[in-house]
Amino acid sequence: MDSVVRNEEQTAPAAQEPPRAAPWYRRRPLVGSLVGCLVLAGGAVLLCLPGERAERGAAPAPAPGARAAVAAGAPAALPDLAVLIDAQESRVREHPRDARSWAVLGAAYVEQGRRTSKAGVLYPKAERALRTSLKVRPKDNAEALDALAALANARRDFRAALVWADGARRQAPRRWTTYAQLIGAYTGLGDHKKALKALERLTELRSGPPVLARAAGVYWDQGRREDAQAALADAAAGAASPAEEAAWLERAGQLAFERGERESALRHFRTAVRLDPDLGAARAGQGRALAALGRTSEAVTAYRKALAGQPLPQYALELGELYEAAGRTRQAREQYGLLRERVRKDAAGGVDGELVLGLCEADHGDPASAVRRLRAEWRRQPGVAVADALGWALHRAGNDEEALRFAVIATDRTHAGAVLSAPYVYHRGMIERGLKRTSSARRHLREALRLNPYFSPLHARTARAALGALGEPADVPPPTGLPSP
Repeated sequence: MDSVVRNEEQTAPAAQEPPRAAPWYRRRPLVGSLVGCLVLAGGAVLLCLPGERAERGAAPAPAPGARAAVAAGAPAALPDLAVLIDAQESRVREHPRDARSWAVLGAAYVEQGRRTSKAGVLYPKAERALRTSLKVRPKDNAEALDALAALANARRDFRAALVWADGARRQAPRRWTTYAQLIGAYTGLGDHKKALKALERLTELRSGPPVLARAAGVYWDQGRREDAQAALADAAAGAASPAEEAAWLERAGQLAFERGERESALRHFRTAVRLDPDLGAARAGQGRALAALGRTSEAVTAYRKALAGQPLPQYALELGELYEAAGRTRQAREQYGLLRERVRKDAAGGVDGELVLGLCEADHGDPASAVRRLRAEWRRQPGVAVADALGWALHRAGNDEEALRFAVIATDRTHAGAVLSAPYVYHRGMIERGLKRTSSARRHLREALRLNPYFSPLHARTARAALGALGEPADVPPPTGLPSP
């Protein structure tokens, strides 16, 4: 397939409701023809290549037996993606000037890369296919621009995502999926007001499960937990396929876990795995929930299954910290080493893994290196997650005064920070403890444990110990000499 992309680049012209007992997707015949609609659910990046009209004389060929034809914006299962990609690769070989088919192929590569261990290979292939689409049709090609925005969001290159999505919006202002890309880019850059405006425009143009799922993420960033959970429940109830239902249930499981609802989270993750066994995020979620329930051996098994299918750095960090909490330091170091190697491999495909690597180095490696990495990341894309990570790295490196400035950004209600994140609030409390701001530290450590007492097998334990060491506020006698009421 790489040769197909290279040959085309050489010959292209110069750039000019409640769940049902029998869901309707199990009764309704699935479309057998190719539809280029995909969603990056775990990465919260949505794209769609609607099939209203292909190049003249170049209608997409059917993909026999494929189940990748799903409702607009719905995620595709891995077997269906494989069928979709095979069909599109054949299509562009036969019709190398079909810009739409190149765009659909690039979008499918993005989704397959996001869901497997091959992002380092598939993301560059996606970029080549999408740029070929633009060379073949440099004007009126919002499909390719939209997919390039999705690729940039998947790589955590939010500035590039904003550029591509803005280009798509200018070409097709009513193209609803572009606003989902804008939400991802604005959120990554820390501009929550613009993310909310993009969501408002998205909901004006479209309704349905993918829009509800996107709205849930924005609601969660605003601290609207109940609204987020309700939106995801509705999205799952309206799912058009098992893969789509699994994706929204996995997201609902994440939110349940972040509320400290261990059993509910586990139920969501288990159902998601049953519906889509290839969904690594749901397997990792099972590990997270099982660890919170004290079922460590089962949690380790779940994490290892997730890593076998998709060795994401975040999963390795979580498993490493679970091992460390259990006193298994050798296995923990192995996972941190896997994380570092995975970040290096993904970087070859343009994936930015500095955030998770910085967190790992801050706690389990070289805090000074973490500060350098995360300062550079903050200059590139100053989102809330980066502010939290940089503040924590500065604390671990001994610079609590500067650390607090970033911790405040990450938990500041005025700027729509993720104020309901137990890890962020924990970080702020520990930084304040280091600064001897006892009252604030006590308040934030309590809040972190109230939000989710099980947010980390390692750090929740530290939070409880730190809170115990701070003790209760001293009883202060009332002032004397006041006039009688």
